[in-house]
Amino acid sequence: MGAQKAARDDEFRAFTGGAWTRLLRTAYLLAGDRHGAEDLVQQALERAYVHWNKVRAADDPYAYVRRILVNEHARRWRRRPSEHLVTAVPERAAPAGTDPDDRAVLLAALGDLPARQRQAVVLRYWEDLTETQTAATMGCSVGTVKSQASKGLAKLRAASSLSGLASIGGRA
Repeated sequence: MGAQKAARDDEFRAFTGGAWTRLLRTAYLLAGDRHGAEDLVQQALERAYVHWNKVRAADDPYAYVRRILVNEHARRWRRRPSEHLVTAVPERAAPAGTDPDDRAVLLAALGDLPARQRQAVVLRYWEDLTETQTAATMGCSVGTVKSQASKGLAKLRAASSLSGLASIGGRA
């Protein structure tokens, strides 16, 4: 019994080591600050550990844990006040080739989006998920993903702080 638990723990540690950076990036874009993102990832991984046998049996364990992460963010967002601003910019949060000043402006505008719109934009354009994958991750329909992503991109395009940046959400 002890050997099985040790093997399970080793497998979970290996998964965590490989997924931590990607989960943290996604959590940062959802939560808006590094400390909140780290807490969010830790909570998601705690839930994943408790149900590790089910998680590892999934077709894509990373997608399963990302779904837990998004659900944790949604729970948090419902409990917090609606005003939530991005306070710091991690080095690698924005797409490659983005100027650091542009990155800060973009992340601040992203932080101003409502939670569902932010989730849809982050999952579709940063995580590069399909609409179907995003819908599965958010626990909603493809139509909701399309609607929330469209509204989020429209708000980002309309943000005066982003007027000098290149086109936002190039894939329509």
